[in-house]
Amino acid sequence: MNIKKVLIANRGEIACRVIETCRRLGIATVAVYSDADRHARHVAMADEAFRLGPAEARLSYLNTELLLEVAKSAGSDAIHPGYGFLSENPEFALACEQAGITFIGPRADAIAKMGSKSAAKAIMENAGVPMLPGYHGDDQSDARLTEEATKIGFPLLVKAAFGGGGKGMRVVEKAEELAAALATARREAQSAFGNDQLLLERYLTAPRHVEVQVFADQHGNAVYLSDRDCSIQRRHQKVVEEAPAPGLSEALRAEMGEASVKAAKAIDYLGAGTVEYLVDEQGRFYFMEMNTRLQVEHPVTELVTGQDLVAWQLKVAAGEPLPLTQAQITISGHAVEVRLYAEDPQRDFLPATGTLARLRWPEGEGVRVDTGVVEGDAITAYYDPMIAKLICYGDDRLMAIRRMVQALGQCELAGVTTNLPFLHRITDHPAFAAADLHTGFIQAHSEALFAPIMDAWPAAWAVALSLLEPASTTAVPLGWRLNAPARAQLLLEDEHGDRYPIVLTASEHGWRTELNGIDAQIALVESGDRLRLELNGHLKSWPCHRDEQGVTVLLPGGPLRFAQVTHQGEQSQGDADKALQAPMNGTLVANLVAVGDKVATGQALVVMEAMKMEYTISAPFDGTVTALPFAEGAQVADGTALIALEEEVVE
Repeated sequence: MNIKKVLIANRGEIACRVIETCRRLGIATVAVYSDADRHARHVAMADEAFRLGPAEARLSYLNTELLLEVAKSAGSDAIHPGYGFLSENPEFALACEQAGITFIGPRADAIAKMGSKSAAKAIMENAGVPMLPGYHGDDQSDARLTEEATKIGFPLLVKAAFGGGGKGMRVVEKAEELAAALATARREAQSAFGNDQLLLERYLTAPRHVEVQVFADQHGNAVYLSDRDCSIQRRHQKVVEEAPAPGLSEALRAEMGEASVKAAKAIDYLGAGTVEYLVDEQGRFYFMEMNTRLQVEHPVTELVTGQDLVAWQLKVAAGEPLPLTQAQITISGHAVEVRLYAEDPQRDFLPATGTLARLRWPEGEGVRVDTGVVEGDAITAYYDPMIAKLICYGDDRLMAIRRMVQALGQCELAGVTTNLPFLHRITDHPAFAAADLHTGFIQAHSEALFAPIMDAWPAAWAVALSLLEPASTTAVPLGWRLNAPARAQLLLEDEHGDRYPIVLTASEHGWRTELNGIDAQIALVESGDRLRLELNGHLKSWPCHRDEQGVTVLLPGGPLRFAQVTHQGEQSQGDADKALQAPMNGTLVANLVAVGDKVATGQALVVMEAMKMEYTISAPFDGTVTALPFAEGAQVADGTALIALEEEVVE
C-alpha cells in the first residue's frame, strides 16, 4: 500500500475508528481539532494533531482550504473524511485531487450525482432500480410543489434534495400542513447543507428501512457485503441497526444486492457506499438514496463479514483491487448496534449537553464499543450529540440481542441525560425480539418505550436514606417526636421532573415507608459510590455518582438522577416559564408572532435551531405576547426566555 500518512478530516468516534485501522496497517495519522476538541480522544490517539480554529464547525472542520494546508504541511498523502462534515462534499473531493492528495472516498462526480437526491433518483430510475412515486424536479416554487403533492397524494414526505440524517425532512399528513412543512424543511436544509432544494415522495406508513453495503475499486470490480436493517428511527434518524436484515428471503437479499451493485456501476463508483431502500409489507423494495461514504452503522457489517471496511477503503484508495470477490464474501452470525446519544427521549429527543462525570463501558465476549469520548469530556452544542456506538455480536440474532440487553445494563454513565434507558427498552421489547420491524416502531410501542424506569422508587428510597444524617435509627435526631417514632420527610425530583415524596418512619430494624398502601421495611446497607438497599429482606445494589446537582443511580435500565427539592412551591408557573425558554444553546430562527398578539395554548411562537435541527416553542397557555427579546439570527443560551407571555385571566 502506497499510502503512508492519513489526515482524518473529522472528529469523535469515527476519527478514532480510522486511526485504529491505520495504526494496525502501519500508516501514520494526523488529527485535526477545534478549540472545543483540544483534549479530545482522537487528538490523543493520533501521531500528531493540528488546530483548525474555533468550536463552530464552519470555522474549523468545514474549512476546506485550512484542511488542505494542514495536510500539506504535515506531509499527508491522503485524507479520510469520515462521515458528516465534508465526507459527501464533491468540491472537497475535487480540491484534494487537485492538490495531489488522495481522497479516501468516491470521485467528486459520483458524490455530486448522489449528493442531489433528485439527480440520484433520475439516474437510478434510468439504471432500472425500483423507485417510489414522487417529484424531484428543478421547479421549486410553492405552487409547483403543491401541484405535485396533490398528484402524489397524502401522506407524503418532504425531503432536502441535498443531505440526510433526517434534517430538512417532514411527513405531511394532509394538504393544510404542506406550506408550513415546506418552509421548515427549506430552512433546515439551507442551514445543514447550504442548499434549500426539496423533493417529494410517497410516504409509506409502515415500511422497513433496509440498506446494502457496496464497495467498488478502480479495476471495474464491485460487490455487496450484506444488508442491514435500520428501521428503528426517531426524527428520521437511525437508533438501532442490525446485520443481516432479519426476515428477508435469500432471493430478495440477492435481488437487492445486485440492484445496489448496478447502482454503483451506473455512476462509476469507487470505495465504500450504501444504497438505502424502503421495503413494503409485500417485500417490494424502492430506492431511497445512496450515501457516498462509510456509514455510522458499518460495524455490524464488519462483525458479520469478518472484514475491516476502513482497511478496504484504504486499499481501494491506494489503487489496489477489492480484497474479495462476491463469491468469497460470507456472512456468519448476527450483529446489533445502538447509538448512545446525549438526548432526552422524554422531551422529544431534545439534545443534551453536559460533562461525562462517570463513564464505564461493558466488556465481554461479542461486545464492541466505538466512541470518541472519555470520562470527563464535555458534550457540547457544537456537534452531533452521539456519545458512542455499542455493538454486540452473536452466533444468531437472539444471542446478539441478549448480549446487547446485558451490555446496556452494564453501562455506567452520569453527568448528562442520555437515551440509555430508551435503548434498553427497545432491545428488550418482545416486538424487537420477534423482528417486527418498521419505521413506525417507536410510535407503535411508545407506551412501553417511554414508561418510567423500573426500580425508580427503590432507588429514590436508597438516595433518601443516603441523604439522611446519620442514615441509621441508632441515633435519630432528624424529625424525632416525643413518645413517637422519629420521622423524616424528603422530596426528590429526577431529571424528567417526576417527583418522589418520601416519608420515612423509624423502626427497630431501620426505616419504614408506605407507598400506595404498601408498607415497606427499608435499610441502607452500603453507601459511598454504591447504594445497597435492603427492601423487605431483598438486597438491591446499584453504582451511583454524586455531584452538586444530586445523586445519579446507575440502574440496569439506565441512569436516573435525583436532586432534593427544598421548596415545593407552585409548579404551574415554573413549568410555564420553562416552556418559554431555550431548551439548549442555539440560534433564534424565527419569531412567528408579534408583540401584542393574542395566542392560544399550543400555538407556535418561536423557532430556534440547535445541532442543525429546528425546535418550536409553543404557548403553554392562552395569553398576550408582551416581549420578543431576540431578533432572528441571534445566539441564545440554554434557559434564556425567548418570549414574554402574559396569561389571559378568565373571570
